[in-house]
Amino acid sequence: MIIRPWRYEDILRISQIEEECFPREPWTFKMLASSFDTETFFGVIAEDGGEIAGYGGITVAAGSADIDNIAVTEPFRHSGVGTALLSRLCETAKERGAEKVFLEVRVSNSPALRLYLKNGFIGAYARTRYYSDGEDCLVMAKEL
Repeated sequence: MIIRPWRYEDILRISQIEEECFPREPWTFKMLASSFDTETFFGVIAEDGGEIAGYGGITVAAGSADIDNIAVTEPFRHSGVGTALLSRLCETAKERGAEKVFLEVRVSNSPALRLYLKNGFIGAYARTRYYSDGEDCLVMAKEL
């Protein structure tokens, strides 16, 4: 398994994984592709034998960072891929001058909540009815 920066040619597969993992509100191909025009964004891929096992993205600006997305394909879940992606994103945030990392997670997404708690994130506050379907979101943070 290697973790590497994502390339433009990865975007089609990333958008497919995005739809599989987040069917209610996936980022579109266009949204993902536009990340290449943003200097504050950094995307990573977990690749195993040429297959994309997962991806993540982070935006770093003004001393803090926001994890935009982390997704792992079904066959690679519970194998450490999410932790590896999260670690790389936090390392990148620190290298780019962030002191704190934030993320938003659906309150029903217990696998993601476990991942974030296991990796030092704590609940900061909730946003009620944040998602278009009315579900609440938990904002989590980690000091770097």
